[in-house]
Amino acid sequence: MNWLFKYANPHNFMRLSNWLLPVCAVGAVLCLAVGLYFSFSAPPDYQQGATVLLLFIHVPADLMAMGAYVIIAVCSLMSVIWRHPLSDTAARAAAPLGAVFTFLGLVTGALWGKPMWGTYWVWDARLTSFLLLLFLYLGYMALWNAIEDETRAARACAILALISVVNIPIIKFSVDWWSTLHQGETIMAGKLAPVYLAPFFLMMAGYAFLFGALWMLRIRTFIVERRARTLMVSA
Repeated sequence: MNWLFKYANPHNFMRLSNWLLPVCAVGAVLCLAVGLYFSFSAPPDYQQGATVLLLFIHVPADLMAMGAYVIIAVCSLMSVIWRHPLSDTAARAAAPLGAVFTFLGLVTGALWGKPMWGTYWVWDARLTSFLLLLFLYLGYMALWNAIEDETRAARACAILALISVVNIPIIKFSVDWWSTLHQGETIMAGKLAPVYLAPFFLMMAGYAFLFGALWMLRIRTFIVERRARTLMVSA
């Protein structure tokens, strides 16, 4: 844990992100560009036809949406237990990114659902719990902005994140626990045709790099803004 607390210092984090941010940015561009090329080069699926292309946008977006909320919960836990100086900032920085991935997952899922299910939306367990995730992101960001005192806002948001993270396993296992229209596990179950594996994992890596780059950029922005406010107060 010592290495983690080393980068709790804003100065150390800024030094680390100086070289790590460009690496993630370049990785995102390369992986997304190559991933999209292979995605559009992939043959149509025998059941889904050309709509299988949405898989490479929709599934990584879903996974990143859930992953971002887990990151928020972990950062919140570190804030509550260890008072990690940058944990609240990191959690706050991740929320808008997670909300965008959630929205993208909902939109692309609806576009996939229309030709496959005959409807854009059904109130089944997977879709409803995923929609709830978007509301949780919006509620988390609204709570941050509703409380003027940053310390109180951070504590309230940390509690919200730690309680509501229970929705993540509900999203993940909803297709196993309840009878839903949404299909079950595909990737880990080995049901995805090998021809689609390369574009899928390239897009997944691209989304992860993109999140990492934007996340670090937002954290750096918060640090700079905090330093600017401190200088203004002391001036």
